[in-house]
Amino acid sequence: MTPLGGGRWRVTRPWPVGLRPYLHSYAGYWEAKVSPYRVRLVPTGRAVVVISLGVPFAQIRRLREAHPAAVVGSLVTGLEDGPRVCDHPGGQEAIRLELTPLGAYRLFAVPMRELTNQVVELQHVLGPRAGELVERLAAAGDWGARFDLLDAALLARLAHGPAPAPEVSHAWRLLSRSAGAIPVAAIAAEVGWSHGYLARRFTEQIGLTPKMSARVLRFHRAVGLLSRESMDLNAVSATCGFYDQAHLNREFRALADITPGQLAAARVAEGALPL
Repeated sequence: MTPLGGGRWRVTRPWPVGLRPYLHSYAGYWEAKVSPYRVRLVPTGRAVVVISLGVPFAQIRRLREAHPAAVVGSLVTGLEDGPRVCDHPGGQEAIRLELTPLGAYRLFAVPMRELTNQVVELQHVLGPRAGELVERLAAAGDWGARFDLLDAALLARLAHGPAPAPEVSHAWRLLSRSAGAIPVAAIAAEVGWSHGYLARRFTEQIGLTPKMSARVLRFHRAVGLLSRESMDLNAVSATCGFYDQAHLNREFRALADITPGQLAAARVAEGALPL
């Protein structure tokens, strides 16, 4: 169990082998004292599941969005190409999973483009039995029992989920391993598909186009460098494949509505910046 500050705690354990290809993170969160907070979520190239076992988010909205998402309790978000603000009244107790896009495609069993930039209730994606699972998780006596229940449910659903096209899997592997640096034309040539056909199939199973995915992955790498390492903006620009610092600044404005300097000064955890 790890303290996060402000009376918040994070608890996790090693994931079962069968879940490892599909997950980036898997942890429980709880608050020892009620403390309202607001965070800005920035694109990460990952889908998210939040299983609410206590007080849910009060509001979740895209920046400059007139109407916040009408979500109560547990939720699913697809891949994003812009920032989102989340308000919580305090008293959070939840399990949060970050999924690879293809892991989400297999788990959710819906075209991922339907979830792009969307926040939907968990049962709208996983069906009415999702509500039963949330109730059992909330009633479990400890985090170990909760993780046992959730592991079994995830493994059972993944076993029967749709398999992504091998070409899409390979295309995503090329993009993610290069952090968005490989040209889309080179990926299309590598998998043997036309650019247009790759874009259609990729967007169906990932949620973003190959070009936008590359931008998000490049941005996410830059966020990591700015958050963890003492690198100046010119070095980050060169390392991540931006043309120059001005290009880096434009992408940060477009994808997160924040400057690289502002982000570097903030503490970023799992794509969230405290506000």
